[in-house]
Amino acid sequence: MSTFQFIHTGDIHLDSPLRGLSGQEGPAAERIRTATRTAFEDLITQAIDRQAAFVVIAGDLYDGDWRDFHTGLFFVRQMGRLRGAKIPAFVLHGNHDAESQITKRLTLPDNVEVFSYRKPQTFKLDDCRVALHGQSFRLQATTENLAAAYPAPIKGYFNIGVLHTALGGMGGSHENYAPCTLEELVNKGYDYWALAHVHQGGVLHRNPHVVFCGNLQGRHIREAGPKSAQLVTVQDGAIEGAELLQTDVVRWMHVDVPVSGSARFGDVVDQIKRSIDEAAKNAEGRLLACRIKLTGPTALHAELMASAPQLLAEARAAALALGEEVAWIERVINATVPATAVSNQSEGSAINDLKVLLAQAAGDSDLQAEIANDLGDLVRRLPHDAVLDIDDFLLEAVIAKQYSVVIEQAGEYLSARLTAERR
Repeated sequence: MSTFQFIHTGDIHLDSPLRGLSGQEGPAAERIRTATRTAFEDLITQAIDRQAAFVVIAGDLYDGDWRDFHTGLFFVRQMGRLRGAKIPAFVLHGNHDAESQITKRLTLPDNVEVFSYRKPQTFKLDDCRVALHGQSFRLQATTENLAAAYPAPIKGYFNIGVLHTALGGMGGSHENYAPCTLEELVNKGYDYWALAHVHQGGVLHRNPHVVFCGNLQGRHIREAGPKSAQLVTVQDGAIEGAELLQTDVVRWMHVDVPVSGSARFGDVVDQIKRSIDEAAKNAEGRLLACRIKLTGPTALHAELMASAPQLLAEARAAALALGEEVAWIERVINATVPATAVSNQSEGSAINDLKVLLAQAAGDSDLQAEIANDLGDLVRRLPHDAVLDIDDFLLEAVIAKQYSVVIEQAGEYLSARLTAERR
């Protein structure tokens, strides 16, 4: 019986700049900066250790044009490791590393094949009877159905289609590049479709298998949770199994911290410490990078709103207390609400009047129109990928044109600061 394994990966985004690290120093911040490299290096180690027959990279190996040659040299080094183990690699370029996006290039080792951007191309591995079909992107915004022109399967071979696609909008917020349908892919006659572009991995169909590999390493809080590649086992020309190879070295996580039972600011800090400690234990030995969200009704709402810098510093101190490479705090969001409505007597008429005005402002269509006019042009100038990567609550509201939310949040912060100062 003929049995072999191959690795399907993509959306690696080597050396992708990570937000939230400006001004951050120390081992944890450095590990986050180099996480995409470390995850890819670990994947190559797994390919060698498992004696994989070959590795497929289905697009977005790079995050755009290299800042310098170090990115390319790192990739060549990893391909050289595969060459030493006699493992070929097949690379397809997607929207982030399309032909038009990359201006710097290096000669690759002879075990690496790159799919042409001019037309569909087929590579054959006769020793394991495998045929790989694919086409790289020429332009970042590739909107034609590339899969429609892929060749017919080769009889007697295990046929793999390599494609960078949102699969007709299944990618949600991802641009619908190289559009096609699941039905088209299933009916093509291939045995396995190695897809990338949608960062959430998953098996969409079995026999034939249509699989998004997901990305190797989360780069921000929107890519929370475990990240992986696919290890596929083929026996006698049929898929025997597909399993996830977890590859992330930094685990992004949302951490909700209920503070309803907290009577003092110090109680909130203690609850944050406990929550970080618990989340770090669930990171499976990886560095935890998390966003903390304080939740629940509390009498401390105004104080917490006014103490945002202190809260973030306390959370980062709690993370450092666990060890320099255990946890890193990206942000602390205060999503609490006041425990009870504050009466006029306890608050003062001036602040109460301000709250009434702010509440009315949130529903003022003329004010919302002014804000839309001021901010709309700026938002329209943002690149699409930059919009996808924004992870600030207020900026998200601006982009979604939820101007009443912007007014409410600004008003709530102002009221909280004034209330805290009165006390």
